Amino acid sequence: MSEEEAKPVAATGADAIRRIFGREKIVIGVVHCLPLPGSPDYQGGPISAIIDRALADADSYVAGGMDGLIVENHGDIPFLKPGDLGPETASCLAVIADHVRARFAVPLGINVLANGAIHAFAVAKAAGAAFIRVNQWANAYVANEGLVEGAAAMALRYRAAIRAPEIAVFADAHVKHGAHAIVADRPVAELVRDVAFFHADAVIATGSRTGDAASDAEISTIRAATHLPVLVGSGVTPDNVGKILAAVDGVIVASALKEGGVWWNPVEPARVRKFIAAARKIR
Repeated sequence: MSEEEAKPVAATGADAIRRIFGREKIVIGVVHCLPLPGSPDYQGGPISAIIDRALADADSYVAGGMDGLIVENHGDIPFLKPGDLGPETASCLAVIADHVRARFAVPLGINVLANGAIHAFAVAKAAGAAFIRVNQWANAYVANEGLVEGAAAMALRYRAAIRAPEIAVFADAHVKHGAHAIVADRPVAELVRDVAFFHADAVIATGSRTGDAASDAEISTIRAATHLPVLVGSGVTPDNVGKILAAVDGVIVASALKEGGVWWNPVEPARVRKFIAAARKIR
């Protein structure tokens, strides 16, 4: 029996996409929070300004037709490794995410960079989010932050401890901004099977860095390696969303929908409408 066949059923269910979103071929917009307290670029002042920006971006996404949102601390560059994240990051994200969830009737996810899976579960539990995104769920990789280890073992025990089995895990495979071939013996398909074996509920394919598209070959390899839903999490644009969405179960987008196509700018409503119009042709 293969690892895939032997894999226990995750607590959150076999198809988290249908369970959470109630439909197929989903489109999720990412709310990139401004720098949070404790990060180098935080300029002081009340967190209400950060909340207001998050709500404005979320409104542009939802009004344009997005199926769901992810709130993440993308302004906290350079990112800390999980063990170095302070309580201020999780507490601020929980407040921001709670405001977003209360305002918009779409499923909400949480991503705490870099690879803060336990923090993400804590934020999701406090804010009522439905899922978390984790960039390195199984194995280890060399990233900008250094050697980053897979989070699954400790994070799943933490999820059990806080009684949050309903919070799903959307996990990257062969994650961007990193090198995985330290000893060159783990092909992408094996990395995907590891993510599934460690109880992820969906698998995310990405390009090599933020804004880069995953290759057709990588998407095909990941799709063929798992029974789990597959999403593409970078480099999706109005020009390629139809092709990509035809091959996978969902997409996660941000940079292409920002003013000027720059990730730190506000979301541009016209870009969202154009993107959703292109996505609807395949749905």
